[in-house]
This record gives sequence, structure tokens and C-alpha cells, in this order.
Amino acid sequence: MKIVVGIGNPGKRYAGTRHNVGYRVIEKLAETLDATGARERFGALVQEALADGEKILLVRPLTYVNLSGTAVRRAVDWFRCRVDDLIVICDDMNLPLAGVRVRRSGGTGGHNGLQSIVDHLGTTEFSRIRIGIGSPGPHIDGAEYVLGKFREDSEPFIAQACDEAARAVITWVRQGIDECMNAHNRPLGPDDAPEPGDDSER
Repeated sequence: MKIVVGIGNPGKRYAGTRHNVGYRVIEKLAETLDATGARERFGALVQEALADGEKILLVRPLTYVNLSGTAVRRAVDWFRCRVDDLIVICDDMNLPLAGVRVRRSGGTGGHNGLQSIVDHLGTTEFSRIRIGIGSPGPHIDGAEYVLGKFREDSEPFIAQACDEAARAVITWVRQGIDECMNAHNRPLGPDDAPEPGDDSER
């Protein structure tokens, strides 16, 4: 079994915000893989799917970003999942808009959701896919920025990045993290995407 976690905040208030790109990738995967309907379990919305006979658990924690690790730990413990069978998808202010970065493990980069998962699992040795949301620039608070929505002209690029991240998850399931990194790392984003720092609301 593989566990795929998309970090985000629950509720209509946060739908479409920068912090919720992880949720968007889970929704795309659920559609692509014809997953079961979502149900509440482990403090998360959970769906099940199959890819080449491999069972996949799609998880959207309902505990808000800062407490994401609670639901992840419960799911990992219930299914006795190894950490190398876990991948986490989140936003990243340190990447240019619509960049996609796949890593086998690593630090949290200041992301509170990743930090919560590290704290609950006691390790950084799980794979993650980060989606660039651009920088807020020097005059906008980071916490305010991640809870804002993308500009209309940025949306097509974010949609492409979420599609790429969903494809990366499927590659990870089928071929492992090395092939996933080789095939899907796009740390700089599309050439025609808005520049980092340009994505603040106007």
C-alpha cells in the first residue's frame, strides 16, 4: 500500500488558496484513478484507489495545515505503512510559481504542515512533492500570502503544476522515487509563468 497525503486547510473558506495545492493534487488523482468516495477517517478525508494493482490511500488531513501530522501518523500506524511508502504534497514559497520539486527526503523549508508530519513520525525520511506558489515579496506577510488565492493569470500555470504533480505521484507508485525525480522535477516552473514575487493580489 502507498499513502499519498495532500496538505491543505478544510472548508470553503480556504478552497483555491495557495496553501491548498496539496488538496488539489489529491482531487486530481482521485479523478484520474477513479477513487472511491471520500469518507472521514483518521481526522482526514480518505479515498482509496488502485494503480497497476497497488492500493493507494489518498489523504487530505482535516486538522488544518499546522496539525497535518496527526492524521498522517494515524493512517501510517493503522496500515503499518513504511515511511518510504508515504509521499506528501505541499505548497512552497521558496519555489517559483508552478515549479515542481520532487525529493526523496529532506527538511521542512519552514512549512508548518511538513514540520508537523516530521514531528509526529520522528523522521524526515519520507518523499515529498513541492509545488511553487511564488514569493510574497518583502511587503506581504507570508502567513497572509499562503491563505490568499492565486491571481487569475496565474491559475493556468498552477493547474499545470498540479497535473504534473499528480503524474509524478503515479510514477512514484509504479516506478519508485528515483524515476519520479528524474521524470518530474521542474524546479523553475514554466518559462512563461509570472516571476517569483509577482503573484500577490492586486
